[in-house]
Amino acid sequence: MVNCAKCGAAVAADSAFCGACGQAVNVAAAGGSVAAAPAVAARGVAPAASATGVGLTMNLAAALSYALGLITGILFLVLEPYKNNKLVRFHAMQSILFSAACIVFAIVWSILVGILVSIAGFWVLAVDAPLRLLVGLAIFGFWLYLMFQAYSEREYRIPYLGDIAAKQSSNK
Repeated sequence: MVNCAKCGAAVAADSAFCGACGQAVNVAAAGGSVAAAPAVAARGVAPAASATGVGLTMNLAAALSYALGLITGILFLVLEPYKNNKLVRFHAMQSILFSAACIVFAIVWSILVGILVSIAGFWVLAVDAPLRLLVGLAIFGFWLYLMFQAYSEREYRIPYLGDIAAKQSSNK
């Protein structure tokens, strides 16, 4: 164990950063003293960004492609390190298709409820509200399941939409 030059905390010999202050450190082989990495500090780059170069693991990127639906799906299809990974491309495309299907379903549901209200009266809304909540809860649960499958690096395919996503993601 050696000490950090910035805060004086103990730093493991194989560690690249101080656990207390986050300062990048270099462990000199001969003396064992710890000095701050001047290149990282001078550029103002975060230590983690300079050490890895990539922000997210591919399974986390695949799971996050579902986070905001269309928006994150499109982002992960165009961002450089992720667009080259087959798993991320598949889940990003499936996220886009799933979000579009949910939007279309919501529009069709609203139109049907509007037609039923105009025909049968406002009592239809008493049936619509609980059904809408149940369907929303089911969609939310399925959305979480899709994120879990993506994080587990599984290519779970939604019926019909998953096949389309697989075809589109293989065409690079």
